[in-house]
Amino acid sequence: MLSPPSRVLLVCLVGLCSLVGLLFWRRQNVNKAQGGRISPPKLAWLLYAVFVWFLLCPLVASEAGLHPHLRWVLGGFAAFMWARGGVELYMLYVTRNWRPPYGITHDALSLALVLGGLGGYALRRDAPPTSLDLWALCLLGLVTVTLVIEILYAALFFHAVEGRTTGEDGIWFADEEQARFQRINRITFACNVPLYASLAGLLAVGWGLGG
Repeated sequence: MLSPPSRVLLVCLVGLCSLVGLLFWRRQNVNKAQGGRISPPKLAWLLYAVFVWFLLCPLVASEAGLHPHLRWVLGGFAAFMWARGGVELYMLYVTRNWRPPYGITHDALSLALVLGGLGGYALRRDAPPTSLDLWALCLLGLVTVTLVIEILYAALFFHAVEGRTTGEDGIWFADEEQARFQRINRITFACNVPLYASLAGLLAVGWGLGG
């Protein structure tokens, strides 16, 4: 079950993510920062991915009551994502040579890590899963789905911008005004609805497990 400190931290992380999202939207869309404008569906997706991959997974991995193997899977995935985040930010803002195929490769490796970890858990499980174990397995299932979706998004975006993601004028985000991004934004919005609903349900159940 989620411990009381984790539940408090969860609320703080949701608030922090919302605040950062607002500031990021202003930076890209009002101040017209490097990388281009970002559409509401893409901003919602970015916040979703950051929250689940970078914040929620390590938080759940810190739960002492979770099966050790699941803690390793969640923690290993989160660490792999944090390493990717550091490298990606450096390549975007310093060397300016980030390309979506790099992210696609990392997503595929992350998917292999998660699926391999789940397979290892299934083979080595020595007791029936607890309620928290089952909840964490649902979270890992959601992570798996989001990685597949991210691969699709990255491929569509790379095609839409014709590879122009590097240099001073590199485009990193899909805006809501250009026709070439309309299909991507429609797909993103359509995926955001069930993803956010699934996450809300998962968090509600996780909060209840602490009672």
